[in-house]
Amino acid sequence: MVTKPNGKWRMCVDYTNLNRVCPKDSYPLSNIDRLVEGAADHKILSFLDAYSGYNQIRMHPWDKEKTAFMTDGGNYYNKVMSFGLKNVGATYQRLMDKVFKELIGRCLEVYVNDIVVKSNSYDQHIKDL
Repeated sequence: MVTKPNGKWRMCVDYTNLNRVCPKDSYPLSNIDRLVEGAADHKILSFLDAYSGYNQIRMHPWDKEKTAFMTDGGNYYNKVMSFGLKNVGATYQRLMDKVFKELIGRCLEVYVNDIVVKSNSYDQHIKDL
């Protein structure tokens, strides 16, 4: 357990060995230059950070036991994706691309857990949000 800057506790698990044997998911992240250019000419921008997103994606049932860890109180595994696993970035980007498929490039841009909603008028921005 480690202390976070806000004083709360965070549990950290070393996934070095698991990551070493896991095949890399080569799903591409968005090109950051294209995202910036796509938002540049808009009058109104809202920046959203889906900072709790990783731990809302359920682990595949076959993969849960691979994240097992021991404590004095027993053995546990993760039911949701844990930060530190090799492919969380690619998995999360794939999900965001699927969820926002109809909106990406039109009124928003997504880079992993960062979302920019872009509009040219206040009324349209409210609708886009």
